[in-house]
Amino acid sequence: MNVWLLLTLAILAEVIGTTALKLSDGFTKLGPSLVVLIGYGLAFYLLSLTLKQIPVGVAYAIWAGVGIVLITLIGWLAFKQTLDWAAVLGIALIITGVVVLQAFSKVTGN
Repeated sequence: MNVWLLLTLAILAEVIGTTALKLSDGFTKLGPSLVVLIGYGLAFYLLSLTLKQIPVGVAYAIWAGVGIVLITLIGWLAFKQTLDWAAVLGIALIITGVVVLQAFSKVTGN
């Protein structure tokens, strides 16, 4: 399977797990709590597969950066959390960093 697809799936699993973490109400709700465990377990498993071909620093930076952006969007859209100018600027810088890594990094694996 394509390593970038695996990384994308790892990011999506982590985002689902983190969203469920918010909904679990401190692990007091069984359904969301199970989604947290499955989401995080799947996310780390898929991330571990990507590390066979992508350097850990690059994979983790992309995984964390894209995850932060997606979770922020979910918080804004689904949970009505507000974003001030500093938050928007920070998110823009994270997106810029991920794009620079993807487009220009020549770091090779293992």
